[in-house]
Formats: sequence, C-alpha cells, structure tokens
Amino acid sequence: MKSFVSVLTLLLLAHNVVGAQELKSPNGELAMQFSLKSDGTPTYQLSYKSKPVIKTSSLGLELKDEEKSLLNDFTISNTETTTFDDTWTPVWGEVKAIRNHYNELAVTLTQSETNRIVIIRFRLFDEGLGFRYEFPTQKNLIYFVIKEEKTQFAMTGDHTAFWIPGDYDTQEYDYTESKLSEIRGKFDKAVTGNASQEQFSKTGVQTALIMKTDDGLYINLHEAALINYSCMHLNLDDKNMVFESWLTPDAMGDKGYMQAPLNSPWRTIMVSDDARDILASKMTLNLNDPCKIEDTSWIKPVKYMGVWWEMITGKSSWAYTDELPSVQLGVTDYSKVKPNGTHAANNEKVKMYIDFASKHGFDALLVEGWNEGWEDWFGKSKDYVFDFLTPYPDFDVEAIHAYAKSKGIKMVMHHETSGSVRNYERHIDKAYQFMKAHGYDAVKSGYVGDILPRGEHHYSQWIVNHYQYAIEKAADYKIMVNAHEAVRPTGICRTYPNLIGNESARGTEYQAFGGSKPNHVTILPFTRLIGGPMDYTPGIFEMDISKFSPNNNSHVNSTLANQLALYVTLYSPLQMAADLPEHYEQFMDAFQFIKEVAIDWDESIYLEAEPGRYITVARKEKAANNWFIGNVNGNDTRTSNITFGFLEKGKKYRATIYADAKDAHYKTNPQAYTIKTIKVTNKSKLSQVSAPGGGYAISIKEIK
Repeated sequence: MKSFVSVLTLLLLAHNVVGAQELKSPNGELAMQFSLKSDGTPTYQLSYKSKPVIKTSSLGLELKDEEKSLLNDFTISNTETTTFDDTWTPVWGEVKAIRNHYNELAVTLTQSETNRIVIIRFRLFDEGLGFRYEFPTQKNLIYFVIKEEKTQFAMTGDHTAFWIPGDYDTQEYDYTESKLSEIRGKFDKAVTGNASQEQFSKTGVQTALIMKTDDGLYINLHEAALINYSCMHLNLDDKNMVFESWLTPDAMGDKGYMQAPLNSPWRTIMVSDDARDILASKMTLNLNDPCKIEDTSWIKPVKYMGVWWEMITGKSSWAYTDELPSVQLGVTDYSKVKPNGTHAANNEKVKMYIDFASKHGFDALLVEGWNEGWEDWFGKSKDYVFDFLTPYPDFDVEAIHAYAKSKGIKMVMHHETSGSVRNYERHIDKAYQFMKAHGYDAVKSGYVGDILPRGEHHYSQWIVNHYQYAIEKAADYKIMVNAHEAVRPTGICRTYPNLIGNESARGTEYQAFGGSKPNHVTILPFTRLIGGPMDYTPGIFEMDISKFSPNNNSHVNSTLANQLALYVTLYSPLQMAADLPEHYEQFMDAFQFIKEVAIDWDESIYLEAEPGRYITVARKEKAANNWFIGNVNGNDTRTSNITFGFLEKGKKYRATIYADAKDAHYKTNPQAYTIKTIKVTNKSKLSQVSAPGGGYAISIKEIK
C-alpha cells in the first residue's frame, strides 16, 4: 500500500497537480483521485481493479456575464470523508430492499480572486462514482447563470459505444453501435425523423451511455437527481476521446438560472468487468433523496390494456371527425359534425376492451382520444389545445366509469399536452380533480411536438421543472404519473414513487412507424432503464401490421416469445398488454404468460447479459414463491445456458417455457413458438436456443 501511494504521489506531481485526495469504494476495487492543477483547476480520475477508467478530467462551470467563471484559481479549504451504509425499502421495485453503501469525499474549494466557495461531493459505491457541485449560502455567489458546465469524462481509449444522437427534444432513436471515433461519421444516419428534435453536434450523444473497452470493462455515464437543472448530454472530443457535459439551453440560449444554496444533479460513472453488475446496480436510485410522500399506500403497480395500438397503427383515429380543419374549445359544436367512423374512444369499443381486460385479470384500461381537440392538435403551435375535461359525444365519462367499476377495472386517464406546457399548468388542478371524481388513479401524460412557450426545449431547465411540478401536484391528489416525451428519468422515482413510468426512449410504437432494430431491447436496460422504469408497451402478437391496418406496411421486428420476455427483462411497475384483444384471442396459450407474470418483485437476478446481444433475468414475485425468467436475444441465433440455483433448496417447481420454435425468426416467422412444461429444482440447468430478435419466457411455480 505504501508503494502504491508513493507511485501515485509521483504521478500526480508529474502532472502539475496539488492537494491530491484519494477515495476508495467499500470493496476497494474502485479508486478515485481528486486534485488541483497548478492553475487551480479541479480534476479527478477513476480506476477499477487498478485499471484506469477515467483519465485526469477537469471539473467546473462557465458562467454568463461574469469576469471570472468557476473553472480555476481554486484552493482546497477543507476536505471531509464519511462512510454511509443503510438499507431502505422501495414502494415498488426489482428488489424488496436496497442497500445504500458508499464512501464519500466532500472537497470545499475557495476561488482566490472572488472568494467564492464550491463544494464538490464524491460518493464512491462498489459499482461506480457519483459526484456533484454544491453551492452553499455565501455573499459572493447568490444568483448566477450557467453558460456551460465543463465536466469532463476522459476515456482511456477508443471504446465501443451504444449511443443515440444528442438532442434537446427527443430520445426516440434506435441505438448505433460503433467505436467512439466512428460517431461523427455515423451521426447523420443515426438521426431519424421525430415530431420535435434538435441536435447540437456531430459528436453529441445522450446519457445513459454504455461503453465497452477492448479489455472488457463496461462503463456507463449518466446523471442522477435531475432537479431544477437542465438535462446533460455529452459532447465528444474525438481526437482526444474526452466527453464533456453539454447542457440543454432554454429559449434564450442559457443553460441554467441558479440561486444559491443549491446542488447540481449527480454525474454518474458505473464500472464493472461484468455487464450484469451494471443492470443490477441501484446507484442511481441511491443518489436520489428518500421518499417524500408520507402515505404511499395508494401507489400500486399496474398491469393494463389500452385503446391505443389501433390508433398508433392507423387502424383507428384519435379524432372524432374529419370535417373540422380547425377546432376552438368551447366554441366548436361537435353535435353538428359527422363522425368519421374510425374514432376509437367510443362507448361500445371501450366497453369491449373493459370486458376483455376484466375477464383476463388486468388492473386497468387506458383510453386515448377521449377528449375534444384531436382534429388540429399537432403541429399548429397551438396554446389552448386541450382542456382535459370535455369528452367527445361518443364517450360517456360517467357511464364508462360505472361500467369499468362494475367489472373491477380502473381507468387510466390520458393527458396529451401537444407540448403546450403553459396550457397544461393552467388546467392541471381541474384536470386532476376531474380524474379523482371519475375514479382515475393514474395518468399518461404526453408532450408530443415542439414545446410552448416557443423556443423552449423538452430538456431545458424550465421544462424539467414543469415535469417535476406535474409529479408533485399529482402526488397531492394521489395520482400516479406515466409521462411520455418527458426528460429521461434519473432516479427521481425513489423520491416520488408516484412516477411509476416514463417513455423517454424509442418504444413499441416505433414498430408501427417502420420498425426498430431487433436488438433494441437488449440495449435499453443498459441505457434508458438505468434511470428508472420505461412504459415500453410490449405484448404485440401480430407482427404484420398490414393485416389489420392495410395502409401500414410496418413490421414488428420481434418474435412472439421475445414479446413475452419483455415483461421480465424491461422492468416496470407499469406493464401494458399493448396489442388488440382479437390478436390475443388467436394465441391464448401464449397470452397466459402475460396474464400470470408479476409486475412487482422481491428479488431480481441477472443471469446473462451483453449489451446489444442478450439479456436473461430471473425475478421472484412479491410476497409469493413464484419466479419468472425472461431472455431477449439480439441479431443472431444464440443458445442460452442458465442454472436454477436461485430456487429454494429442497423444493420442486413446475416451469412452463415459452420459447422460439426451431424455425422462428423475427422477420420471416415471428409467431413460431413452443410451450412445454418441465419440473425443476435449484440443481436444474437449461439450454435454450433463441432466434434472431427472439427469446424465451418462463413461469415457475412451486409444486405443493
């Protein structure tokens, strides 16, 4: 140990650094060094099992309209180290208890010329590092505007990355796998059309970013606890392989309006030589504040169906009529127009969905297109676009509520804002009151299109604050939130567990918009899901969309067995059976798995994992001795080999395996599957072939 410290000291001196501080993870495998350059610039570096992970990287913030930014000229005025070890119980989750164990270093920096104080707080867990900037109460730094955050992540080589283009307004892209040096050349092809989008650099990418080094290290870069701050992207200096933070600007081009005391979000770096550790990590949640909702008894996981897929695919419409090129709420009289005959949110159809959901044990039903205004809702930069209260003539709110209640089904409200944030806040109290009056305990909100006020972005500070406002306001009314097109999650669901889902990535709907890559779902758990659960809307059984929507030639790039596995591999307390009831009726034996699979868990064990290739996970149902396994496979045929050592010793179980048939293929034969039942114990092993874009799902129940 003495020799290591001596070598480290010499290295730090060689790089003109002073005041070096070292922090190690609880298990000793991760080591972080903080130091100041000779000009007072804060830096850090990170290693894992003595392998460099992050080379010397600068820290700081550039301020607007200030003679001196918070970049250099610092001295260390204080350091404090602590250790924390606690276990907390999530309201819902992958496991019943989460250990929060880290070593912490807080470095207080004083800027010589300005006498401003900045604290950089580092928390080192066994699986990674989190750090943030803190601005305590002080005379010389109260109000300030961020021009840019200059946090660096200096890579040790030209790693392989799974990335999506950096964009101020959308994460709804397919992932590109490439070397870091190839991002620039592949960037334009990686950008595909979206309702709202704006990129900032040919080497800009989004977090969470997963990378793999040539020597087998997995590195994930993200952020945690995004509160009152703009979303961070990463901009790559591809000559030196250095990522630097790039915050989302507001309509003025500014990156953040700050008032001390305040903290930045945590910047996170996960590291392991085992990909399964990245998936199992709870570091992002642990870096968020504990739950602030005192009574959480009303927050419950939900398995639901919806009047949705038929509109997404073009079979039906959200709009009630085709006769109105322009709608003015409170003025347009829908009783005087001709219905288009394709409006899906009508009483008869909704009752049919309720009947099916009730018959098969679902909790809830989502209905989109129920409210006036869908005729001109998109692309008009329209402020007063919805009132979230007034139904179309063919949707009887009271009657549907009574019918759903009689069938034991909860209704899920839909609030599409069309990006008009001011209009939503104008109506939000009455909208939530309306929901509670009619038995709606959950809302799916949407932010499709460019944001209003004009010039704002989906991920700028002001809009991030709106999403948080909507979550906290919903908690006041005991309403659960599933926000679509919002900023990607950063673990805030720990603090506000009524945030039971987000979209904020390329979901199943894109399978109806031309399709997604068949290995997309083997990447999402390493990227988007690092920050929280996704409302991916799985469960599609009919892959050829033209069979029921003749004008749509899209194909769902997945096998049926893969769709079943998603209920286990893509963790969410909010899981949808997204396909049409008539398609499930054609495959009721496979539909049985969706009916049985749990949505809340006591234990989760990642059995196999490689980003872009495969993921296999086993989960134990909350308060029951039932296990479920899901495997999703990438582009190539693969044999998955697993053992059942997680099962309780001395007990026997019946495993029902839903797998790809021998000739299954996501494109040519997606509905080819087999179902078999075998007996297993904790000593059993399984070798199972998964097709391209395929997988398998297993339901395991104790034999009593």
